[in-house]
Amino acid sequence: MAAKKLRRARLSQELCERLSRHQITTCQDFLCLSLLELMKVTGQSYYDVQKLLCRVSRACAPKMQTAYEMKLRKSVSPSSAFLSTTLHSLDKVLHGGVPCGSLTEITSPPGCGKTQFCIMASVLATLPVSMGGLDGAVIYVDTESAFSAERLIEIAGNRFPTYFDSDEKLFCMTRSIHLYRELTCGSVLKRIMSLEEEIISKKVKLIIIDSVASVVRKEFDTKLQGNLAERSNFLARGASVLKYLAEEFSIPVILTNQITTSLSNGPAIQADLVSPADDLSLSEGASGSGKRESGCVTAALGNTWSHSVNTRLILQYHDLPTRQLLVAKSPVAPFSAFFYTIEKSGLVLQDGKDQTNLTWEGTNPALQTIRVRNTALKDTLPDAALPNTIGSNQHPKLHPGTREPSEYVLEGHGHHVVPRR
Repeated sequence: MAAKKLRRARLSQELCERLSRHQITTCQDFLCLSLLELMKVTGQSYYDVQKLLCRVSRACAPKMQTAYEMKLRKSVSPSSAFLSTTLHSLDKVLHGGVPCGSLTEITSPPGCGKTQFCIMASVLATLPVSMGGLDGAVIYVDTESAFSAERLIEIAGNRFPTYFDSDEKLFCMTRSIHLYRELTCGSVLKRIMSLEEEIISKKVKLIIIDSVASVVRKEFDTKLQGNLAERSNFLARGASVLKYLAEEFSIPVILTNQITTSLSNGPAIQADLVSPADDLSLSEGASGSGKRESGCVTAALGNTWSHSVNTRLILQYHDLPTRQLLVAKSPVAPFSAFFYTIEKSGLVLQDGKDQTNLTWEGTNPALQTIRVRNTALKDTLPDAALPNTIGSNQHPKLHPGTREPSEYVLEGHGHHVVPRR
Protein backbone atom coordinates (compact mmCIF):
# COMPACT_ATOMS: atom_id res chain seq x y z
CA MET A 1 0.00 0.00 0.00
CA ALA A 2 2.88 2.38 0.68
CA ALA A 3 3.79 2.20 -3.02
CA LYS A 4 0.55 3.97 -3.92
CA LYS A 5 1.11 7.13 -5.93
CA LEU A 6 0.33 10.44 -4.21
CA ARG A 7 -1.91 11.38 -7.15
CA ARG A 8 -4.28 8.66 -5.95
CA ALA A 9 -4.24 9.93 -2.35
CA ARG A 10 -6.59 12.80 -3.29
CA LEU A 11 -3.98 15.50 -3.02
CA SER A 12 -4.28 18.51 -5.32
CA GLN A 13 -2.53 18.33 -8.68
CA GLU A 14 -0.51 21.44 -7.86
CA LEU A 15 0.76 19.89 -4.62
CA CYS A 16 1.59 16.58 -6.34
CA GLU A 17 3.62 18.41 -8.98
CA ARG A 18 5.47 20.36 -6.30
CA LEU A 19 6.30 17.20 -4.38
CA SER A 20 7.33 15.44 -7.59
CA ARG A 21 10.01 18.08 -8.17
CA HIS A 22 11.56 16.84 -4.91
CA GLN A 23 11.29 13.16 -6.04
CA ILE A 24 8.37 12.59 -3.65
CA THR A 25 5.90 10.54 -5.68
CA THR A 26 4.57 7.75 -3.46
CA CYS A 27 2.87 7.59 -0.07
CA GLN A 28 6.01 5.95 1.31
CA ASP A 29 8.17 8.87 0.13
CA PHE A 30 5.81 11.32 1.80
CA LEU A 31 5.43 9.47 5.10
CA CYS A 32 9.18 8.98 5.51
CA LEU A 33 9.72 12.74 5.85
CA SER A 34 9.57 14.65 9.13
CA LEU A 35 7.01 17.37 9.80
CA LEU A 36 9.68 20.03 9.35
CA GLU A 37 10.80 18.61 5.99
CA LEU A 38 7.20 18.42 4.78
CA MET A 39 6.59 22.04 5.80
CA LYS A 40 9.61 23.08 3.70
CA VAL A 41 8.72 21.14 0.53
CA THR A 42 4.97 21.88 0.65
CA GLY A 43 5.16 25.46 1.89
CA GLN A 44 2.25 24.80 4.24
CA SER A 45 1.72 25.36 7.93
CA TYR A 46 2.29 22.83 10.70
CA TYR A 47 -1.46 22.32 11.07
CA ASP A 48 -2.03 21.80 7.31
CA VAL A 49 0.89 19.35 7.08
CA GLN A 50 -0.61 17.29 9.90
CA LYS A 51 -3.88 17.09 7.97
CA LEU A 52 -1.95 16.00 4.86
CA LEU A 53 -0.21 13.28 6.86
CA CYS A 54 -3.56 11.95 8.06
CA ARG A 55 -5.00 11.98 4.54
CA VAL A 56 -2.00 10.18 3.02
CA SER A 57 -1.92 7.65 5.90
CA ARG A 58 -5.59 6.80 5.41
CA ALA A 59 -5.09 6.49 1.64
CA CYS A 60 -2.35 3.87 1.92
CA ALA A 61 -3.54 2.00 5.02
CA PRO A 62 -5.14 -1.41 4.32
CA LYS A 63 -8.88 -1.15 4.73
CA MET A 64 -10.67 -3.65 6.96
CA GLN A 65 -13.27 -5.81 5.29
CA THR A 66 -15.39 -8.69 6.49
CA ALA A 67 -15.50 -12.14 4.94
CA TYR A 68 -19.10 -11.40 3.96
CA GLU A 69 -18.01 -8.32 1.98
CA MET A 70 -15.34 -10.32 0.17
CA LYS A 71 -17.83 -13.04 -0.71
CA LEU A 72 -20.45 -10.52 -1.80
CA ARG A 73 -18.03 -8.68 -4.07
CA LYS A 74 -17.05 -11.90 -5.85
CA SER A 75 -20.64 -13.11 -6.15
CA VAL A 76 -21.78 -9.81 -7.70
CA SER A 77 -19.14 -10.04 -10.44
CA PRO A 78 -17.81 -13.64 -10.52
CA SER A 79 -16.23 -13.15 -13.96
CA SER A 80 -13.86 -10.52 -12.54
CA ALA A 81 -12.66 -12.79 -9.72
CA PHE A 82 -10.77 -15.20 -12.02
CA LEU A 83 -9.10 -15.32 -15.40
CA SER A 84 -10.28 -18.47 -17.13
CA THR A 85 -7.47 -20.62 -18.56
CA THR A 86 -9.96 -22.33 -20.93
CA LEU A 87 -8.50 -25.59 -19.58
CA HIS A 88 -11.88 -26.58 -18.20
CA SER A 89 -10.84 -29.27 -15.72
CA LEU A 90 -8.17 -26.95 -14.29
CA ASP A 91 -10.61 -24.03 -14.09
CA LYS A 92 -13.07 -26.25 -12.24
CA VAL A 93 -10.48 -27.23 -9.62
CA LEU A 94 -9.35 -23.59 -9.18
CA HIS A 95 -13.00 -22.44 -8.86
CA GLY A 96 -12.84 -20.40 -12.05
CA GLY A 97 -9.23 -20.08 -13.20
CA VAL A 98 -6.22 -17.96 -12.30
CA PRO A 99 -7.38 -15.89 -9.29
CA CYS A 100 -7.44 -12.10 -9.43
CA GLY A 101 -5.91 -10.17 -6.55
CA SER A 102 -3.08 -12.64 -5.88
CA LEU A 103 0.17 -14.07 -7.23
CA THR A 104 0.21 -17.25 -9.33
CA GLU A 105 3.53 -18.98 -10.04
CA ILE A 106 4.27 -21.33 -12.93
CA THR A 107 7.41 -23.44 -12.42
CA SER A 108 8.89 -26.22 -14.54
CA PRO A 109 12.02 -27.58 -16.24
CA PRO A 110 12.90 -25.95 -19.59
CA GLY A 111 10.61 -26.81 -22.47
CA CYS A 112 7.48 -27.72 -20.52
CA GLY A 113 5.51 -24.64 -21.58
CA LYS A 114 5.89 -21.85 -19.00
CA THR A 115 6.16 -19.16 -21.65
CA GLN A 116 3.49 -20.89 -23.73
CA PHE A 117 1.13 -20.65 -20.74
CA CYS A 118 1.98 -16.96 -20.28
CA ILE A 119 1.42 -16.13 -23.95
CA MET A 120 -1.88 -18.00 -23.88
CA ALA A 121 -2.95 -16.11 -20.73
CA SER A 122 -2.09 -12.83 -22.50
CA VAL A 123 -4.53 -13.68 -25.28
CA LEU A 124 -7.22 -14.70 -22.80
CA ALA A 125 -6.99 -11.45 -20.80
CA THR A 126 -7.75 -9.36 -23.90
CA LEU A 127 -10.94 -11.29 -24.70
CA PRO A 128 -14.36 -9.83 -23.80
CA VAL A 129 -15.89 -10.83 -20.47
CA SER A 130 -18.58 -12.83 -22.29
CA MET A 131 -15.84 -15.18 -23.55
CA GLY A 132 -14.21 -15.58 -20.13
CA GLY A 133 -11.64 -12.83 -20.63
CA LEU A 134 -11.02 -9.63 -18.71
CA ASP A 135 -11.41 -7.20 -21.65
CA GLY A 136 -8.23 -5.34 -20.81
CA ALA A 137 -4.57 -4.83 -21.59
CA VAL A 138 -1.59 -6.91 -20.48
CA ILE A 139 1.81 -5.89 -19.13
CA TYR A 140 4.36 -8.56 -20.00
CA VAL A 141 7.83 -8.24 -18.42
CA ASP A 142 10.19 -10.53 -20.34
CA THR A 143 13.54 -11.20 -18.63
CA GLU A 144 14.63 -14.06 -20.89
CA SER A 145 13.84 -12.61 -24.35
CA ALA A 146 11.53 -15.59 -24.84
CA PHE A 147 8.35 -13.78 -25.89
CA SER A 148 7.27 -14.39 -29.50
CA ALA A 149 4.74 -12.14 -31.26
CA GLU A 150 4.33 -14.78 -33.99
CA ARG A 151 3.48 -17.41 -31.40
CA LEU A 152 1.00 -15.01 -29.77
CA ILE A 153 -0.86 -14.59 -33.07
CA GLU A 154 -0.71 -18.34 -33.77
CA ILE A 155 -2.27 -19.23 -30.40
CA ALA A 156 -4.98 -16.59 -30.75
CA GLY A 157 -5.92 -17.65 -34.29
CA ASN A 158 -6.00 -21.37 -33.52
CA ARG A 159 -7.63 -21.21 -30.09
CA PHE A 160 -10.37 -18.76 -31.04
CA PRO A 161 -10.72 -18.96 -34.85
CA THR A 162 -14.29 -17.67 -34.79
CA TYR A 163 -13.50 -14.56 -32.75
CA PHE A 164 -10.15 -13.74 -34.39
CA ASP A 165 -11.56 -14.11 -37.90
CA SER A 166 -9.67 -11.17 -39.39
CA ASP A 167 -6.20 -9.66 -39.32
CA GLU A 168 -7.69 -6.48 -37.90
CA LYS A 169 -8.88 -8.28 -34.75
CA LEU A 170 -5.54 -10.02 -34.34
CA PHE A 171 -3.58 -6.78 -34.62
CA CYS A 172 -5.99 -5.06 -32.23
CA MET A 173 -5.26 -7.81 -29.71
CA THR A 174 -1.49 -7.42 -30.12
CA ARG A 175 -1.75 -3.66 -29.46
CA SER A 176 -3.22 -4.46 -26.03
CA ILE A 177 -0.13 -6.39 -24.93
CA HIS A 178 2.68 -4.15 -23.70
CA LEU A 179 6.05 -5.91 -23.63
CA TYR A 180 9.03 -4.78 -21.54
CA ARG A 181 12.41 -6.48 -21.73
CA GLU A 182 14.14 -6.08 -18.36
CA LEU A 183 17.40 -7.98 -17.90
CA THR A 184 18.51 -6.98 -14.39
CA CYS A 185 17.00 -7.15 -10.92
CA GLY A 186 17.18 -3.38 -10.58
CA SER A 187 15.33 -2.72 -13.84
CA VAL A 188 12.66 -5.32 -13.00
CA LEU A 189 12.04 -3.77 -9.58
CA LYS A 190 11.99 -0.26 -11.04
CA ARG A 191 9.50 -1.36 -13.68
CA ILE A 192 7.02 -3.00 -11.31
CA MET A 193 7.22 -0.05 -8.91
CA SER A 194 6.20 2.28 -11.76
CA LEU A 195 3.23 0.22 -12.96
CA GLU A 196 0.47 1.82 -10.88
CA GLU A 197 -0.34 4.74 -13.16
CA GLU A 198 0.14 2.57 -16.24
CA ILE A 199 -2.41 0.08 -14.96
CA ILE A 200 -4.94 2.91 -14.68
CA SER A 201 -4.17 4.68 -17.98
CA LYS A 202 -3.96 1.53 -20.12
CA LYS A 203 -6.72 -0.41 -18.31
CA VAL A 204 -4.37 -3.28 -17.55
CA LYS A 205 -6.04 -6.49 -16.39
CA LEU A 206 -3.05 -8.87 -16.22
CA ILE A 207 0.62 -8.61 -15.22
CA ILE A 208 3.11 -11.31 -16.28
CA ILE A 209 6.78 -11.58 -15.28
CA ASP A 210 8.64 -14.27 -17.22
CA SER A 211 10.74 -15.04 -15.30
CA VAL A 212 11.65 -13.92 -11.78
CA ALA A 213 14.31 -16.60 -11.29
CA SER A 214 16.21 -15.68 -14.46
CA VAL A 215 17.45 -12.28 -13.26
CA VAL A 216 17.84 -13.35 -9.62
CA ARG A 217 20.08 -16.32 -10.37
CA LYS A 218 22.26 -14.35 -12.78
CA GLU A 219 22.99 -11.60 -10.26
CA PHE A 220 23.06 -13.33 -6.88
CA ASP A 221 25.48 -16.16 -6.14
CA THR A 222 24.23 -17.46 -2.80
CA LYS A 223 27.67 -18.90 -2.03
CA LEU A 224 29.05 -15.37 -1.63
CA GLN A 225 28.64 -13.71 1.76
CA GLY A 226 25.82 -11.19 1.83
CA ASN A 227 24.27 -12.22 -1.48
CA LEU A 228 21.60 -14.38 0.11
CA ALA A 229 20.34 -11.48 2.22
CA GLU A 230 20.32 -9.14 -0.80
CA ARG A 231 18.47 -11.71 -2.88
CA SER A 232 15.87 -12.24 -0.15
CA ASN A 233 15.40 -8.48 0.14
CA PHE A 234 14.85 -8.12 -3.62
CA LEU A 235 12.34 -10.97 -3.72
CA ALA A 236 10.47 -9.65 -0.67
CA ARG A 237 10.22 -6.11 -2.09
CA GLY A 238 9.14 -7.36 -5.50
CA ALA A 239 6.51 -9.70 -4.07
CA SER A 240 5.18 -6.95 -1.79
CA VAL A 241 4.69 -4.47 -4.65
CA LEU A 242 3.12 -7.09 -6.91
CA LYS A 243 0.71 -8.19 -4.18
CA TYR A 244 -0.29 -4.58 -3.63
CA LEU A 245 -0.97 -4.09 -7.35
CA ALA A 246 -2.91 -7.36 -7.56
CA GLU A 247 -5.08 -6.54 -4.54
CA GLU A 248 -5.53 -2.82 -5.23
CA PHE A 249 -6.70 -3.31 -8.83
CA SER A 250 -8.12 -6.83 -8.44
CA ILE A 251 -6.03 -8.28 -11.28
CA PRO A 252 -4.11 -11.56 -11.60
CA VAL A 253 -0.31 -11.56 -11.52
CA ILE A 254 1.46 -14.51 -13.15
CA LEU A 255 5.14 -15.22 -12.42
CA THR A 256 7.36 -17.96 -13.83
CA ASN A 257 10.06 -19.75 -11.86
CA GLN A 258 12.84 -22.21 -12.66
CA ILE A 259 13.97 -25.44 -10.95
CA THR A 260 16.82 -26.31 -8.63
CA THR A 261 18.51 -29.48 -7.40
CA SER A 262 17.97 -30.12 -3.70
CA LEU A 263 20.30 -32.62 -2.00
CA SER A 264 19.01 -34.76 0.83
CA ASN A 265 22.07 -33.99 2.99
CA GLY A 266 22.45 -30.33 2.20
CA PRO A 267 20.80 -27.10 1.06
CA ALA A 268 19.26 -26.53 -2.35
CA ILE A 269 21.77 -25.92 -5.11
CA GLN A 270 20.93 -23.80 -8.10
CA ALA A 271 20.76 -26.02 -11.18
CA ASP A 272 20.18 -23.81 -14.20
CA LEU A 273 20.39 -26.74 -16.59
CA VAL A 274 23.32 -25.32 -18.53
CA SER A 275 24.86 -28.69 -19.30
CA PRO A 276 23.98 -32.30 -18.47
CA ALA A 277 27.38 -32.87 -16.87
CA ASP A 278 26.91 -30.03 -14.40
CA ASP A 279 23.52 -31.30 -13.33
CA LEU A 280 24.75 -34.88 -13.02
CA SER A 281 27.40 -33.72 -10.59
CA LEU A 282 24.79 -31.84 -8.61
CA SER A 283 22.44 -34.79 -8.35
CA GLU A 284 25.29 -37.04 -7.29
CA GLY A 285 26.43 -34.66 -4.59
CA ALA A 286 28.63 -31.60 -4.32
CA SER A 287 31.12 -32.96 -1.85
CA GLY A 288 34.58 -34.06 -2.90
CA SER A 289 34.39 -37.31 -0.97
CA GLY A 290 32.94 -39.14 -3.96
CA LYS A 291 30.03 -40.34 -1.87
CA ARG A 292 26.86 -40.30 -3.90
CA GLU A 293 24.08 -38.24 -2.34
CA SER A 294 20.46 -38.58 -3.31
CA GLY A 295 18.68 -35.46 -4.51
CA CYS A 296 15.55 -34.21 -6.17
CA VAL A 297 14.46 -31.34 -8.39
CA THR A 298 12.20 -28.70 -6.83
CA ALA A 299 11.09 -25.13 -7.52
CA ALA A 300 13.87 -22.54 -7.27
CA LEU A 301 14.18 -19.39 -5.09
CA GLY A 302 13.73 -21.17 -1.78
CA ASN A 303 11.10 -21.87 0.81
CA THR A 304 10.55 -18.23 1.77
CA TRP A 305 9.63 -17.34 -1.81
CA SER A 306 7.19 -20.26 -1.93
CA HIS A 307 5.23 -18.53 0.85
CA SER A 308 5.09 -15.29 -1.17
CA VAL A 309 3.07 -16.81 -4.02
CA ASN A 310 -0.56 -17.70 -3.41
CA THR A 311 -0.94 -20.36 -6.10
CA ARG A 312 1.77 -22.60 -7.53
CA LEU A 313 1.32 -24.64 -10.72
CA ILE A 314 4.06 -27.10 -11.68
CA LEU A 315 4.59 -28.25 -15.26
CA GLN A 316 6.69 -31.39 -15.71
CA TYR A 317 7.60 -34.06 -18.24
CA HIS A 318 5.62 -37.29 -18.45
CA ASP A 319 6.02 -39.19 -21.73
CA LEU A 320 5.92 -38.81 -25.51
CA PRO A 321 4.75 -35.95 -26.05
CA THR A 322 2.56 -35.57 -22.98
CA ARG A 323 3.41 -33.40 -20.01
CA GLN A 324 1.78 -33.08 -16.59
CA LEU A 325 0.37 -30.04 -14.80
CA LEU A 326 0.21 -30.13 -10.99
CA VAL A 327 -1.75 -27.80 -8.72
CA ALA A 328 0.88 -27.86 -5.98
CA LYS A 329 -0.40 -24.97 -3.89
CA SER A 330 -3.72 -23.16 -3.82
CA PRO A 331 -5.91 -21.59 -1.11
CA VAL A 332 -9.03 -23.04 -2.75
CA ALA A 333 -7.95 -26.21 -4.58
CA PRO A 334 -6.63 -29.60 -3.42
CA PHE A 335 -3.52 -31.12 -4.94
CA SER A 336 -4.50 -32.10 -8.48
CA ALA A 337 -2.82 -33.35 -11.64
CA PHE A 338 -3.68 -33.03 -15.33
CA PHE A 339 -2.02 -34.26 -18.50
CA TYR A 340 -1.56 -31.87 -21.41
CA THR A 341 0.15 -31.39 -24.74
CA ILE A 342 1.38 -28.24 -26.45
CA GLU A 343 -0.40 -27.61 -29.73
CA LYS A 344 -0.74 -24.72 -32.19
CA SER A 345 -3.52 -23.41 -29.95
CA GLY A 346 -1.37 -23.53 -26.80
CA LEU A 347 -1.81 -25.93 -23.90
CA VAL A 348 -4.47 -28.61 -24.42
CA LEU A 349 -5.58 -30.94 -21.59
CA GLN A 350 -5.78 -34.68 -22.21
CA ASP A 351 -8.84 -35.28 -20.04
CA GLY A 352 -9.23 -38.94 -20.93
CA LYS A 353 -5.68 -39.96 -20.01
CA ASP A 354 -5.29 -42.26 -17.01
CA GLN A 355 -3.54 -40.43 -14.14
CA THR A 356 -1.33 -43.22 -12.86
CA ASN A 357 1.85 -42.89 -10.80
CA LEU A 358 0.52 -39.72 -9.16
CA THR A 359 2.69 -38.83 -6.18
CA TRP A 360 2.56 -36.05 -3.64
CA GLU A 361 5.66 -35.61 -1.54
CA GLY A 362 4.67 -34.35 1.89
CA THR A 363 2.50 -31.28 2.39
CA ASN A 364 4.99 -28.52 1.59
CA PRO A 365 4.74 -27.28 -2.04
CA ALA A 366 8.37 -26.13 -1.86
CA LEU A 367 9.44 -29.78 -1.45
CA GLN A 368 7.36 -31.19 -4.29
CA THR A 369 9.70 -33.04 -6.65
CA ILE A 370 9.54 -32.19 -10.35
CA ARG A 371 9.98 -34.74 -13.13
CA VAL A 372 12.60 -33.81 -15.73
CA ARG A 373 14.18 -35.36 -18.83
CA ASN A 374 16.49 -38.29 -18.03
CA THR A 375 19.35 -39.21 -20.37
CA ALA A 376 20.05 -42.40 -18.46
CA LEU A 377 17.17 -43.84 -20.50
CA LYS A 378 18.87 -43.16 -23.79
CA ASP A 379 20.51 -46.58 -24.07
CA THR A 380 17.41 -48.48 -22.98
CA LEU A 381 14.88 -46.92 -25.37
CA PRO A 382 14.33 -47.97 -28.98
CA ASP A 383 15.60 -45.55 -31.60
CA ALA A 384 12.07 -44.68 -32.65
CA ALA A 385 11.31 -43.27 -29.21
CA LEU A 386 14.29 -40.92 -29.21
CA PRO A 387 14.45 -37.51 -30.85
CA ASN A 388 16.75 -37.54 -33.87
CA THR A 389 17.40 -33.80 -33.99
CA ILE A 390 18.15 -31.16 -31.40
CA GLY A 391 15.07 -29.05 -30.73
CA SER A 392 12.63 -31.84 -31.66
CA ASN A 393 9.19 -31.98 -30.10
CA GLN A 394 9.62 -35.67 -29.34
CA HIS A 395 10.44 -36.66 -25.77
CA PRO A 396 11.61 -40.13 -24.68
CA LYS A 397 9.19 -42.17 -22.63
CA LEU A 398 10.37 -42.92 -19.12
CA HIS A 399 11.33 -46.58 -18.64
CA PRO A 400 9.48 -48.29 -15.75
CA GLY A 401 11.52 -48.41 -12.58
CA THR A 402 14.04 -45.79 -13.71
CA ARG A 403 15.11 -43.47 -10.94
CA GLU A 404 14.92 -39.76 -11.71
CA PRO A 405 16.40 -37.27 -11.93
CA SER A 406 20.01 -38.11 -12.70
CA GLU A 407 20.87 -35.81 -15.60
CA TYR A 408 19.04 -33.63 -18.07
CA VAL A 409 18.81 -32.98 -21.77
CA LEU A 410 18.30 -29.54 -23.28
CA GLU A 411 16.57 -29.52 -26.64
CA GLY A 412 17.52 -26.35 -28.43
CA HIS A 413 17.36 -22.85 -26.97
CA GLY A 414 13.72 -21.87 -27.28
CA HIS A 415 10.20 -23.13 -27.27
CA HIS A 416 9.29 -26.64 -28.27
CA VAL A 417 6.33 -25.22 -30.15
CA VAL A 418 7.27 -22.47 -32.58
CA PRO A 419 5.10 -20.49 -35.00
CA ARG A 420 5.00 -21.57 -38.59
CA ARG A 421 6.65 -19.09 -40.91
